[in-house]
Amino acid sequence: MGGIWVVGGIAPDGALARISTEVATLARSLAGAAGTEATGVVVAADPAPAAEELARYLPRVLAVADSDADPGVHAWAVIAAERIAGLVEADADGGPNLLLMGADPDGRDVAGTLAGLLGWGVLANATGAAWDDGPRIEMSVFGGKLLTTSGFTGPKGIGTVRQTVVTAEPAATAGAVEQVAAAGERRLPAVRVVERVAEAGAAAPIEEAKIIVAGGRGVGGPDGFRLVEELAGALGGAVGASRAAVDSGWIPYAQQIGQTGKIVKPQLYLALGISGAIQHKVGMQTAGTIVAVNRDPDAPIAEFADLVVVGDLFAVAPAILAELRSRSG
Repeated sequence: MGGIWVVGGIAPDGALARISTEVATLARSLAGAAGTEATGVVVAADPAPAAEELARYLPRVLAVADSDADPGVHAWAVIAAERIAGLVEADADGGPNLLLMGADPDGRDVAGTLAGLLGWGVLANATGAAWDDGPRIEMSVFGGKLLTTSGFTGPKGIGTVRQTVVTAEPAATAGAVEQVAAAGERRLPAVRVVERVAEAGAAAPIEEAKIIVAGGRGVGGPDGFRLVEELAGALGGAVGASRAAVDSGWIPYAQQIGQTGKIVKPQLYLALGISGAIQHKVGMQTAGTIVAVNRDPDAPIAEFADLVVVGDLFAVAPAILAELRSRSG
């Protein structure tokens, strides 16, 4: 069969994981450059909803039903990987040359399991990809200080793609969904999900926010983050934070942005009291517009922000709030 396959991730409610639409967009571009076909693969207890969504981005989607592949009941990744490996091994043409999936927790688990089952190499956390006599995967290394471009030593490989590095764009014409029987046998045990904990009061995932107001060490403490939250609320955005703020216990880890946190791509990123160290920059540098408020005009964030306000955030932020409220009044 050859070509490129995209593994469609499954959200807890059975819908297609958002990151899979981004991976599919990248795969479609690569397939065009390579003169080959991009195909989606969805493994789920009921693959139809996710497969139909993925078909908006790819010309062909294989839907594989497995009653155990319900993320609300079992750990989905291992089951999906076994079913995909079965399809690859059963294909008369040897399956795809490249398997792509999101670099989220499920995607990383799928990639690792497939590497063990198929014996293929893995290039992880791609920040971009191109085609030059084969896939060339771009990766950010050393805390974002360097970008590397790597290829596979063998004819086939697996790649995981970071969230938000590609803007999801549906194809001009929706593709077709094919119901495919599960191939091969499952040998690995299904791991039952005994409890799922959702963060109390959590809003939409920060990775999906169009506006983010983020606070850093300069916020000074939990009380300072109340100002960050007020400003985010007035703008209709989400609250983010640097690692320094999270490590200090001022805000939950779920809001951390950066190399060891979330990768975000909002239309507007308002940074309050954030120095802009390279580890933080990695997580937000692709934002549409970056506005920084910092007392230090030589802070690293000044080098890549679109607008820098040099001043005390406890004077600047309330002034912004007052202006926003006067306009909405």
